[in-house]
Amino acid sequence: MYKVGVIMDDCKLCRLHKTRVNIVNGEGNMSSSLMIVGEAPGVEEDKQGTPFVGRAGRLLDKILNAAKLSRKNVYITNVIKCRPPGNRHPQADEVKMCRMHLDREIQKVKPKVILCLGSCASNCIIHEGFKITRERGKWFNIPEGIPTISTFHPAYLLRKKGDDLVNVKKQVWSDIKKVLVELDNKAI
Repeated sequence: MYKVGVIMDDCKLCRLHKTRVNIVNGEGNMSSSLMIVGEAPGVEEDKQGTPFVGRAGRLLDKILNAAKLSRKNVYITNVIKCRPPGNRHPQADEVKMCRMHLDREIQKVKPKVILCLGSCASNCIIHEGFKITRERGKWFNIPEGIPTISTFHPAYLLRKKGDDLVNVKKQVWSDIKKVLVELDNKAI
């Protein structure tokens, strides 16, 4: 049952509504065991109104396919639903204003596992001050009782080259394998 998730039609809680083209709602299987949370929509996502459809999204699709996961069977969303100008990082007040929408998605989907992509999602969901280089790949239980893990955002991988890329890919794959084991444990 693949569909747009919790729909926001016309949010104007923060300044981002002035520069967005579209609100980018989460989408996917509303009864998925896995929720993937990124930072914010990029330019392609803003144009299409769909999460993770740009270069980072195509890489995420490859990672999911390698893990034998289909985009149709997971739920994908972002911390904030509107693109920040120039693809800057979301500001604290924007994250705070959008948090209720993310909380509503978590309540509706009721995932068994949450995978945070990057520091912004990890700081929002796991804990403030999250350090991706030290804490990625570790399990946390968020207040909703959902096992949550973080890995590098696909956009981060796109900026790496050579040995750095190889090392980061290995770390991401290690984290994805942990997600798969946890999903298998939850299926029992």
